[in-house]
Amino acid sequence: MKPLVSIIVAIYKSEKFLDKLIKSLINQTYDNIEIILVDDGSPDKSGEICDYWASCDKRIRVIHKVNGGACEARNEGLKAVTGDYISIIDGDDWLEPEYVEYLINMIDKTGAQMAMTDAIFTTRDREQVKHDRIKVITAEEATADILYPIIPIGPWNKLYSTKLIKDNNITFCTPWSGEGLYFSVMAAQYANRIALGHRKIYNYRLNNTNSGLTHYNVQIGINALYNIKNIGENLRVRTKKTVHAVNWHIWKNYNYLLFLIIATNSIEENKTLYNDCLKNIRCRLPRVLLESDFGPRNKAKMLFTGIFPRTKAKIDLKNQLQARSKDHME
Repeated sequence: MKPLVSIIVAIYKSEKFLDKLIKSLINQTYDNIEIILVDDGSPDKSGEICDYWASCDKRIRVIHKVNGGACEARNEGLKAVTGDYISIIDGDDWLEPEYVEYLINMIDKTGAQMAMTDAIFTTRDREQVKHDRIKVITAEEATADILYPIIPIGPWNKLYSTKLIKDNNITFCTPWSGEGLYFSVMAAQYANRIALGHRKIYNYRLNNTNSGLTHYNVQIGINALYNIKNIGENLRVRTKKTVHAVNWHIWKNYNYLLFLIIATNSIEENKTLYNDCLKNIRCRLPRVLLESDFGPRNKAKMLFTGIFPRTKAKIDLKNQLQARSKDHME
């Protein structure tokens, strides 16, 4: 019998996107799935939409709960799974028809406890990769690749063995921003091996105005910095490779925090934090340049960022605003 795959979706203020998402779930080419929709106290019609689809497809279960945030909603979903494998999807995105089939086939062929892809579609990038490649990597390699991130950090481009998650009590327990990074890194460190593919099977929405990623908020940057430092302090697979990846991610987060301060025009209100970012970006630069495995072109970009961090943040802000103005909804 084919393994049962549990798909968890945490939902909050997603009414505009839910029909597209749920249609992409029920139309998967791999049909032995259970779909767990967690309505996180959404004030719009998301809960009603979930209930409607549950009446149409017996594979759908709906959990209604008081709003507690994405971590809490996903954890409720994890408690409810009965499948052999788990996938965790964002409520405003959607899947390619072969999403589950592609990931479960990688696991079947390799015996890995976790499968993932290193490429995704976005609402700005609709081109499929020309050549797929599938390989098996170690827990050390996967952890470092997610931290750099050569592989997208979220949980949504991955499939996890339920036994892997349950036996090691892996949950969305971080109180900080970056809960997807925390979950992905923890799972990768406990996996026996990880199957890595290149095909784009997940569609990531960049233009949801309800998403935290579309709003500039200094506190998000502060929380993200706490999160990566916590990951670094609690590394299970602690090797030179993973420690170097953590160091790079910390440096990158100081850049991100500086960007947020500039984007919100709040330098004066965050003067101490602003100066701390500048100090860490410059002081940590030699170390991350030496430790990272990036090529000359990427290291040149890092060097420019370290020498001119404010200029780089302003360039990034301009580029982001221009890209957003050209974005389109799907």
